[in-house]
Amino acid sequence: MKRERSAGHFERAKLVMPGGVSSPVRAFNGVGGIPPFIAKAKGSHIWDVDGNEYIDYVGSWGPAILGHAHPEVVDALNEAIENGTSFGAPTELETRLASVICDAVPSIEMVRFVNSGTEAAMSAIRLARGVTKRPMIVKFEGCYHGHADPLLVKAGSGAATCGEPTSAGVTARHTIVCRYNDIDGVDRAMKAHGKEVACVIVEPVAGNMGCVLPKDGFLEGLRDATKRYGSLLIFDEVMTGFRVAFGGAQERYKIRPDLTCLGKIIGGGLPVGAYGGAREYMRQVSPLGAVYQAGTLSGNPLAMTAGIKTIELLSVPGVYEKLEQISAELTEGIERVLKDKRIPHRINRVGAMWSVFFADKPVVDFVSAAESDGAKFRDFFHFLLDGGIYLAPSSFESAFVSLAHTSEDIKRTIEVIGEWAKRQK
Repeated sequence: MKRERSAGHFERAKLVMPGGVSSPVRAFNGVGGIPPFIAKAKGSHIWDVDGNEYIDYVGSWGPAILGHAHPEVVDALNEAIENGTSFGAPTELETRLASVICDAVPSIEMVRFVNSGTEAAMSAIRLARGVTKRPMIVKFEGCYHGHADPLLVKAGSGAATCGEPTSAGVTARHTIVCRYNDIDGVDRAMKAHGKEVACVIVEPVAGNMGCVLPKDGFLEGLRDATKRYGSLLIFDEVMTGFRVAFGGAQERYKIRPDLTCLGKIIGGGLPVGAYGGAREYMRQVSPLGAVYQAGTLSGNPLAMTAGIKTIELLSVPGVYEKLEQISAELTEGIERVLKDKRIPHRINRVGAMWSVFFADKPVVDFVSAAESDGAKFRDFFHFLLDGGIYLAPSSFESAFVSLAHTSEDIKRTIEVIGEWAKRQK
């Protein structure tokens, strides 16, 4: 594919934005080459400024579960925008979306809207510290919870892709880092510091070191450990919320955290975040309590409108069964062609999240994810990109399936991967 116009846009962007991007992974440093500059998206496809068309498995990094520009979401937004884009005042739309979330997510009785997943995680941790009167937090290597200081230590996603999992400028003396899926390590950390630990924050399904599933007993072990030491358990479901199940990973795995962070899907593709939990905790958020958090655009009417319509469409019976079927069709097809050519690999999937790792052993944490063959992934990525398949430009990112992906999309994707596999020695 030719990308002359994208190349020109990229050079101009680099003059006025660091790396030419608004978020680091988009710069393609993890895979090399020129990032396509996207002009439009519809359903399961995107088009770049050069006119190239791609089947999209990024989906705006997760929100596009219905596919891009779903007509009912677009119609709802067109109607809402006529009434104004932001008021900085309460709206009935906030109450409606909050009610939908509280009904859907098992652990949430009250919710506060913010503008991003970073804000949600940062605010949930501040609340946990306010509730427990403790300073320390426990997080996991390779999990990403946004770019707030205490969380940007041994982080996944773009931090890992850029080779800087612990950012310069971060002060995180109150952050304890454990290995994902290592409950014994958590027990040791809690035994040493448990009386000072305000919370344990975790992606219940990791999506920022690629898609990595929790081992049997891991989430249950976190729940037991936090209860034992009087710490709060925070599920970062910014990625998994309304994706791996209607009620998120906590519904799928039947674990009830104390606080939950949400984002992505609940805004239907518009900037949004939220955190929520039991009333006894959320009543400590200002103006009811002393834990302060605020935001001018929090709960803005456009994000609320898109979120309400998106979740309404996801509540239709059979939706998650369809997502499961499409996702299984895709990953089972990929498995067949890679296995047929004896290419060492592991495919991790839960619901409509998935990743391919070029590894000869299971990928269960950041260490095993980082040991997969990065050079092979880069070759795989670019072959697929030139074949019209758009994956995240990093092996440390999950891929996503939407309801808009068709059997033709899946067949074409498997065909392109099969063509790549034939070229491998």
